Amino acid sequence: MIKQTTIAAPVEASGLGLHTAVPVQLRLVPAPPDTGYIFVRTDLDGFEIPATVEHIAHCSYATTLMRKGVMLSTVEHLLAALRGGGVDNVYIEVDNLELPIMDGSADGFIEMIERVGIIEQPASRRALRVRRKVSIAQGERRMEVEPHDGYEIDCVIDFKHPLIGVQHFVFNALDPAGFGREIAAARTFGFTAEIEVLRRANLIRGGSLDNAIVLTPDGMLNETGLRVRNEFVRHKILDIIGDLALLGMPLLGRVRAERSGHVLHADLMAKLLRSDAAWEIVDMPITAALAVTR
Repeated sequence: MIKQTTIAAPVEASGLGLHTAVPVQLRLVPAPPDTGYIFVRTDLDGFEIPATVEHIAHCSYATTLMRKGVMLSTVEHLLAALRGGGVDNVYIEVDNLELPIMDGSADGFIEMIERVGIIEQPASRRALRVRRKVSIAQGERRMEVEPHDGYEIDCVIDFKHPLIGVQHFVFNALDPAGFGREIAAARTFGFTAEIEVLRRANLIRGGSLDNAIVLTPDGMLNETGLRVRNEFVRHKILDIIGDLALLGMPLLGRVRAERSGHVLHADLMAKLLRSDAAWEIVDMPITAALAVTR
């Protein structure tokens, strides 16, 4: 039996919101089995927002959750670190309306988890197993999920920029060590041509070269360069893992994404869950974990 996990002790961090520029304190707290991920707004008397598909409010330049009018934005990078890092249950205490952007990746959140460690719990880990292919498309953007013994993400991006172009990466999302090694450090990115429009829309007010890759028409503003050549597609996979964590448990299926984004991720999850015949909840098979080590 593969057991559920939580963190071994509370752990804290602080930072700024990417879009709001507000300072925020973040605290991860161990949670009992079958809790999942629950956000707790400590500035609002401990108001809880479960990290589930039903609470997605909107997904433009970040994934925002809402329950009873209370919102929490830019949740995807932390959720990617938790799901990708192999944590099943945790309370996420936050004292403002947006999670800290850290360095634009999931690295800081993985460091928080590693600082306190992960412990097993007595309950078996559950998984959402895909039984039938589900697809969605919006113009050139396409995404699908199909039956598979593990959790694989096959992602393609295509940007007409000399540092990006067409990038393709396949990742085994049931491998916490692999997530930390190959995906977690990939940063979010944007284009100088979009900055003024986004700021007029009251977005990216906390954005800087310390928390994003900023691309000019023929290069980038960041003097430190890329962390890996295909950092862009790796960050897209990070976003997919974070958004699909809103299914409430690990996925057993193969995800194929072409030019996808937060909106498409949410639409795919909604379409999958609407079809009762397309999925089932099972105990995570030991074979799925063994496949990681092969």
